[in-house]
Amino acid sequence: MTEQRKSWLTLAALFALLLVLAALRPLAVPDEGRYGEIGRWMLQSGDWLIPRLNGIPFFHKPPLLYWLEAMAMAAFGVHVWAVRLVPALHAGLMLLALYLSVRQFSTEVIARRAVWMLGTSLSFLLAGQYVNHDMLVGAWIGVAIWCFALAFMHGNKPHAGLARWGFVACALGVLSKGMIGLALPGLVLLVWLVWTRQLKKLLYLPWVSGVALFGAIAVPWFWLVERQHPGMLDYLFGTQQISRFSSTTFNNGQPWWFYALCLFVLLFPWAFFALNQAIAQYRRSQVAINSIASPWLALCWIWLLAIIGFFSIPSSKIIGYALPVMPPLALLAALGWDAAVARIKLGSQAQGRWFAALCALGIGIAMAANFAAATYTRKYGAQDVAQALRAAGAQPSDTVYLLGDYAYDLPFYRQASRPMVVIQDWPEKRLSHGDDWQHELLDGEKFDPQAARVLQTSEVLAQAALQARVWVVARQEAPMGGFTQVFKGRAWVVYQPGVQAAPGDLAAPGSAPESPKPAE
Repeated sequence: MTEQRKSWLTLAALFALLLVLAALRPLAVPDEGRYGEIGRWMLQSGDWLIPRLNGIPFFHKPPLLYWLEAMAMAAFGVHVWAVRLVPALHAGLMLLALYLSVRQFSTEVIARRAVWMLGTSLSFLLAGQYVNHDMLVGAWIGVAIWCFALAFMHGNKPHAGLARWGFVACALGVLSKGMIGLALPGLVLLVWLVWTRQLKKLLYLPWVSGVALFGAIAVPWFWLVERQHPGMLDYLFGTQQISRFSSTTFNNGQPWWFYALCLFVLLFPWAFFALNQAIAQYRRSQVAINSIASPWLALCWIWLLAIIGFFSIPSSKIIGYALPVMPPLALLAALGWDAAVARIKLGSQAQGRWFAALCALGIGIAMAANFAAATYTRKYGAQDVAQALRAAGAQPSDTVYLLGDYAYDLPFYRQASRPMVVIQDWPEKRLSHGDDWQHELLDGEKFDPQAARVLQTSEVLAQAALQARVWVVARQEAPMGGFTQVFKGRAWVVYQPGVQAAPGDLAAPGSAPESPKPAE
């Protein structure tokens, strides 16, 4: 068997394992429930322009994830694994881009070793099947950096074709998660060009055709939605990106060293070999220095440090933001392996056994984490409620009133054809500021006043108790005048109109236990 054939079989095996793990877990709440449902609603409603959560405009992120989810569900049906196929394909793209790029300037063995290290890590096997925007933007940032770097290293002038693919990748990165899809590749490449004294090559990029490609892909959606909903651009870029970067009022505040820990978790156990590579380079080990040309080593370290440094500035930090640096970290780990085995003088057979054992360890950790995530999700999720409603004869068009919290995954599992009516003290919430699920819905109300029809106070329940095809889903058990409890699940209780409610008899459930914080 040729070395290249071994590499392609490795890529196929790791991607197959990822797909298997993706099918074994219910939708995690809140993130996967939120983003999976937005894609499902896009398909259900036929409105592919405006992302909506519970029928309310949702402009926190650009739409590429939702478009691809809707297409996957149109092709394969409304299933959890269909929406997970989108991040999984991008994780596969990240792995493939790593392999195809490294083999251009290093050996087939090192390229395949880097693939094994990335492909057996939590960053691939767990984050690679998690439904949110992080893997999408991470993959496109990586493709953009690889394409531009290979273009610049082509000769005295950049390779025009590769550079154009870099512009396309930046455009898809912007459609994945906004400005970072362009800003982070630009930051990494600019620092690298200065460091390697190649800055003048910027003059020879195919700027006209490249910018035209970028604009044709990235601009139309923003322009069309801003025309329909003025102020969307200010909200998406100003509030959700610039303010989130610079403010200390958003969720997920973490210390400055947070991402150092994330790197070891996401690439465990291989991250230790990346650290070993750093030590070997510091000591000027010949193994470390001669593995690949110095410009590529510089690219790996600049890629890693620039992006981690960028995301360490804001107070709000999320582990998924470290995904764009997984490819260079895996390559550094692959190089660090050589430095480690040379130092301890392992034979080739011993190397193979140790490497296989560490791969098995990484896969085992990922499978255990997948199982733990599934168990945790069932504690908070509403899949059992959706099953109970179907068993009781509920239809997708029935009206569901939601009290005490927000069941992000319930509409997806019910395949609901109408939004839920969410019961809260909305007049008070409109007077306050926050980074919670209530304000997530209220922010969309600013772009569509009709959204107020699904954001109601508890007074509407008295009338709902007199109607047919009505269900009340509450976070806690509580006296419900006019309603009868018909199901108690792991996290939610279901009521149906029973005894006729007298005015003032209805008591809505009280405040619920704190649910998982949104990770954005």
